[in-house]
Amino acid sequence: MSDLVDKAKSHFAACHEELVEWRLHLHRRPELAFNEVWTADFIAEKLTGFGYDVVRGLGKTGVVATLKGGEGPMIGLRADIDALAANEKNAFAHRSEHEGLMHACGHDGHITMLLAAARYLAGNNGLPGTVAFIFQPAEENEGGAGAMIRDGLFDRFPVAAVYGMHNWPGLEEGVFATRVGPQMAAFDVFEIALRGQGAHAAMPHLGTDVIVAASTLAQQIQTIVARSVNPLEGAVVSVTQIHSGDAFNVLPADAVLRGCIRHFSSAVQDLIEARMHALCDGVAAGFGIAVGLDYQRRYPVTSNSAAETAVALKAAKRIVGADRVRSDVTPSMGSEDFGFMLQVKPGCYVWLGAGDAGPGGNLHSPTYDFNDGLLAIGAAYWVSVAREGLMAARRSVSS
Repeated sequence: MSDLVDKAKSHFAACHEELVEWRLHLHRRPELAFNEVWTADFIAEKLTGFGYDVVRGLGKTGVVATLKGGEGPMIGLRADIDALAANEKNAFAHRSEHEGLMHACGHDGHITMLLAAARYLAGNNGLPGTVAFIFQPAEENEGGAGAMIRDGLFDRFPVAAVYGMHNWPGLEEGVFATRVGPQMAAFDVFEIALRGQGAHAAMPHLGTDVIVAASTLAQQIQTIVARSVNPLEGAVVSVTQIHSGDAFNVLPADAVLRGCIRHFSSAVQDLIEARMHALCDGVAAGFGIAVGLDYQRRYPVTSNSAAETAVALKAAKRIVGADRVRSDVTPSMGSEDFGFMLQVKPGCYVWLGAGDAGPGGNLHSPTYDFNDGLLAIGAAYWVSVAREGLMAARRSVSS
């Protein structure tokens, strides 16, 4: 069994150019959440060619394939497959062919690494259980993980644990980082609609000024974290949009504020939502207008379980060595819908360092491009997790 991982490292190094070709092919054809039809076709065609039976349609465009080894439990390995609505500003030959769409988060690389691992394991089996390769749609904002779960993902594939991975610019290239407990924040969004009485700008006393009210509310919202949340708790409230008015000389009757919230606990979430309602009510009373808050709880916290984090750390050390694995990484206020899977199954989410981001190299930048130097490392990690994860799950069942 130990040879499985050792051979994988040299195997992926030898086929690196082919993996790069897959990744560039995917990069040219980005697709948005729940519209990853071509992408799902590409994934399914590859998996079928590797000898897998493929299940499609979970979460609309999700793809799942299983590899059955010996008798034992099942674990899941997950990669996200969607792109972003962004205009790519790169000039290289593999830039996006779809105007306004771009693989700006590295999901093209994530697909490639998991496909590579699936191919290798199909020809080098002997695992003590079953591996489910989960290609998940709609990670960006639309909650594809939750959609797959609602469509019966874990009923049809009853995994004992599930593992995820994301490339991470700014972390040293080839370094793995994770932690027990919350690693990425929960993600909520809000929309606040204000309605008053419009008026001529020269006669403000005849109306109720929703722009001043909206500006006041935007400032007050910033006091929630500063004055209501325990300073030892992590939280961010950001107003990202204010829309109102069309003319220089008209006080509009309506305004809209939108934004997002990040946090690590349900108690903080409840507090923030309650304070937002209270502030909206106060502004409504103070300005004599109507204020309505639509607060949506989008993504849960991505929180790693202890046993599965130990598995991920051991698997990573087999690939890059103990000195290139971090177990105490600082959590990120970014969010990840893998948290939906971790709500119902134990598991671990890791970052794979992509190196110095440099100007324009961060995730979601229009000049971002996945670091192909990670492909062999990430694919080998998946093989290592398959082995270590199944062995750990088997021990857990036996005990």
